[in-house]
Amino acid sequence: MAKIAMNTPVVEMDGDEMTRILWKWIKEILIEPYVDLKTEYYDLGLPHRDETNDRVTVDAAEATKKYGVAVKCATITPNKQRMSEYNLHEMWKSPNGTVRRILDGTVFRSPILAKGISPYVPTWKEPIVLARHAYGDIYNAVDDTCEVGDKAYLTVEHADGTVTKKLIAEFKTSGGVVQGMHNRADSIRSFARSCFRYALDLNIPMIFATKDTIAKIYDGEFKAIFAEIYENEFKAAFEKAGIWYLYTLIDDAVARIVRSEGGILWACKNYDGDVMSDMVATAYGSLGMMKSVLVSPDGKYEFEAAHGTVTRHYYKYLEGQTTSTNSVATIFAWTGALEKRGELDGNEELVAFARKLERATLDTIESGYMTGDLVPLFHADVEVHKLDSEAFLRKIAERL
Repeated sequence: MAKIAMNTPVVEMDGDEMTRILWKWIKEILIEPYVDLKTEYYDLGLPHRDETNDRVTVDAAEATKKYGVAVKCATITPNKQRMSEYNLHEMWKSPNGTVRRILDGTVFRSPILAKGISPYVPTWKEPIVLARHAYGDIYNAVDDTCEVGDKAYLTVEHADGTVTKKLIAEFKTSGGVVQGMHNRADSIRSFARSCFRYALDLNIPMIFATKDTIAKIYDGEFKAIFAEIYENEFKAAFEKAGIWYLYTLIDDAVARIVRSEGGILWACKNYDGDVMSDMVATAYGSLGMMKSVLVSPDGKYEFEAAHGTVTRHYYKYLEGQTTSTNSVATIFAWTGALEKRGELDGNEELVAFARKLERATLDTIESGYMTGDLVPLFHADVEVHKLDSEAFLRKIAERL
């Protein structure tokens, strides 16, 4: 067959460890035989980020603003152990955090549902869509260590030159750590509008949750902005659609979500969304079965898997061992980007290909062929076959 043409490139952000291996195989086995793939390539693998002083991450984000659609592989956010392992010049910040800060978008995550895989929470019958604010908080925080006798202050120099200073802590008997984080009202407003619009698009109710009883000013600002925008801009549309919006505390939201049947959009601040999206993904079956898309206020899209780099499998791979690594979320990152690229360019062939690849992936699982993480979760009247990482992709290719 003639390969499907692409008019505009997709920004491609390569990543780390086992997901980097899967990334290469997905392109070679499932995409390039059928699509004349055009990408603007950026290597966000940790060694190259270190070589470029992390400039490559900024360049990739700027390219996303230019071309409108990106697909990103999972990447390492280094800690002290990674510093020595990779001999890094600096403990670089999260590349996801950098991209999200530049695009100022909202991350929407939802489970990939396959027949035969039942959620761990028996009442969940519909997808729970988790909306994660993608700017600020601890991901753009400044922190430091303190010694005995130190005092830490929150100091604000106002535009008129006046200064306010609040004592955070006095380290009288022990050293410790201190952290300063922030958010912006315009980013919170973009987040709120994105969530309300997405809930309306899906025609599902929405919960937003923080902890304003503790962080009375910080989280209280989030609560107030959401309430204002809902009342002034979205309340009438929600009521007309027959759906509702609720603000509640994060611990109450967790209880409500676990007791629910799904079919709801759950909006969270940055860190809460990071943690709760993994909880929701795992409860639906596997972190490898979770879609994630970053949407900017001006309509730029970055698709990625919601999981990490699968370090344990990568070490096995380096030792020459065969792994059975779930690549579904990474496949769906590619299909999401190709479908959106096709939609924006009016390329119906590319849109159809992306949808067929998703269907082929799910059909493969539903017919009993899957990676090891899904085997104990799968309950259907078919014979189950555990496949290694590459064999699973080739099985999908047969169906495609």
